[in-house]
Amino acid sequence: MIRIEEREVEGRLVVDERHLHPGGYVHGGVWVAFADSVAAWGTWRNMPEGHDFTTAELKANVFAAGHPGDVLHAVGRPLHLGRRTQVWEVRIRRNDDPRNAAFFACTQMLTPTGA
Repeated sequence: MIRIEEREVEGRLVVDERHLHPGGYVHGGVWVAFADSVAAWGTWRNMPEGHDFTTAELKANVFAAGHPGDVLHAVGRPLHLGRRTQVWEVRIRRNDDPRNAAFFACTQMLTPTGA
Protein backbone atom coordinates (compact mmCIF):
# COMPACT_ATOMS: atom_id res chain seq x y z
CA MET A 1 0.00 0.00 0.00
CA ILE A 2 1.19 3.48 -0.83
CA ARG A 3 -1.18 5.45 1.41
CA ILE A 4 -3.80 4.49 4.00
CA GLU A 5 -6.17 7.19 5.23
CA GLU A 6 -9.69 7.10 6.67
CA ARG A 7 -11.41 8.01 3.41
CA GLU A 8 -8.91 6.82 0.81
CA VAL A 9 -6.41 4.01 0.32
CA GLU A 10 -3.90 3.73 -2.51
CA GLY A 11 -2.09 0.61 -3.64
CA ARG A 12 0.42 -0.22 -6.35
CA LEU A 13 1.21 -3.53 -8.04
CA VAL A 14 3.92 -4.13 -10.64
CA VAL A 15 2.78 -7.03 -12.84
CA ASP A 16 5.21 -9.90 -13.37
CA GLU A 17 4.98 -13.49 -14.61
CA ARG A 18 3.50 -14.70 -11.29
CA HIS A 19 0.36 -12.63 -11.90
CA LEU A 20 -0.55 -14.10 -15.30
CA HIS A 21 -3.03 -16.75 -16.37
CA PRO A 22 -1.93 -19.32 -19.01
CA GLY A 23 -2.89 -16.93 -21.83
CA GLY A 24 -0.36 -14.34 -20.66
CA TYR A 25 -2.67 -11.68 -19.18
CA VAL A 26 -3.23 -10.71 -15.54
CA HIS A 27 -5.34 -13.40 -13.87
CA GLY A 28 -8.79 -12.35 -12.65
CA GLY A 29 -7.90 -13.49 -9.16
CA VAL A 30 -5.00 -11.05 -9.08
CA TRP A 31 -7.29 -8.11 -9.89
CA VAL A 32 -9.68 -9.23 -7.13
CA ALA A 33 -6.99 -9.96 -4.53
CA PHE A 34 -5.31 -6.59 -5.16
CA ALA A 35 -8.58 -4.65 -4.92
CA ASP A 36 -9.79 -6.62 -1.89
CA SER A 37 -6.50 -5.90 -0.12
CA VAL A 38 -6.90 -2.17 -0.76
CA ALA A 39 -10.45 -2.29 0.60
CA ALA A 40 -9.29 -4.36 3.58
CA TRP A 41 -6.76 -1.75 4.67
CA GLY A 42 -9.44 0.93 4.42
CA THR A 43 -11.83 -1.20 6.44
CA TRP A 44 -9.16 -1.82 9.06
CA ARG A 45 -8.48 1.92 9.35
CA ASN A 46 -12.19 2.64 9.96
CA MET A 47 -13.12 -0.35 12.12
CA PRO A 48 -14.37 0.11 15.69
CA GLU A 49 -12.01 -1.10 18.40
CA GLY A 50 -12.65 -4.69 19.45
CA HIS A 51 -13.87 -5.78 16.02
CA ASP A 52 -12.63 -7.84 13.13
CA PHE A 53 -14.06 -8.16 9.61
CA THR A 54 -14.51 -10.39 6.62
CA THR A 55 -15.49 -9.69 3.03
CA ALA A 56 -19.14 -10.73 2.78
CA GLU A 57 -19.77 -9.82 -0.86
CA LEU A 58 -17.69 -8.64 -3.79
CA LYS A 59 -18.05 -7.71 -7.43
CA ALA A 60 -15.35 -7.05 -9.98
CA ASN A 61 -15.32 -5.80 -13.56
CA VAL A 62 -12.12 -5.86 -15.62
CA PHE A 63 -12.10 -3.51 -18.60
CA ALA A 64 -8.51 -3.83 -19.86
CA ALA A 65 -5.91 -6.60 -19.99
CA GLY A 66 -2.86 -6.38 -17.78
CA HIS A 67 0.56 -7.36 -19.13
CA PRO A 68 3.97 -8.08 -17.58
CA GLY A 69 5.63 -4.80 -16.65
CA ASP A 70 2.35 -2.90 -16.25
CA VAL A 71 1.96 -0.86 -13.08
CA LEU A 72 -1.52 -1.16 -11.58
CA HIS A 73 -2.60 1.72 -9.36
CA ALA A 74 -5.65 1.25 -7.13
CA VAL A 75 -7.64 3.85 -5.19
CA GLY A 76 -10.22 2.66 -2.68
CA ARG A 77 -12.92 4.82 -1.12
CA PRO A 78 -15.75 4.00 1.28
CA LEU A 79 -19.34 4.27 0.10
CA HIS A 80 -20.74 3.34 3.53
CA LEU A 81 -19.10 3.18 6.96
CA GLY A 82 -21.61 1.61 9.34
CA ARG A 83 -21.44 -0.11 12.72
CA ARG A 84 -21.95 -3.59 11.23
CA THR A 85 -20.91 -3.18 7.60
CA GLN A 86 -18.68 -1.12 5.36
CA VAL A 87 -18.99 -0.85 1.59
CA TRP A 88 -15.89 0.02 -0.43
CA GLU A 89 -15.22 0.72 -4.08
CA VAL A 90 -11.80 0.33 -5.66
CA ARG A 91 -10.86 1.68 -9.08
CA ILE A 92 -7.72 0.35 -10.72
CA ARG A 93 -5.82 2.14 -13.47
CA ARG A 94 -3.03 0.70 -15.62
CA ASN A 95 0.21 2.61 -16.16
CA ASP A 96 -0.55 6.28 -16.98
CA ASP A 97 -3.91 5.57 -18.64
CA PRO A 98 -6.56 7.71 -16.87
CA ARG A 99 -9.32 5.20 -17.70
CA ASN A 100 -10.37 2.51 -15.27
CA ALA A 101 -8.81 -0.86 -16.06
CA ALA A 102 -10.95 -2.50 -13.37
CA PHE A 103 -13.71 -1.67 -10.90
CA PHE A 104 -14.32 -3.53 -7.64
CA ALA A 105 -16.95 -3.16 -4.93
CA CYS A 106 -17.25 -5.10 -1.70
CA THR A 107 -19.26 -5.29 1.49
CA GLN A 108 -17.24 -5.90 4.63
CA MET A 109 -19.02 -7.48 7.59
CA LEU A 110 -17.75 -6.25 10.96
CA THR A 111 -17.85 -8.69 13.87
CA PRO A 112 -16.81 -8.38 17.50
CA THR A 113 -13.38 -9.94 18.03
CA GLY A 114 -13.73 -13.61 18.93
CA ALA A 115 -17.26 -13.92 17.50
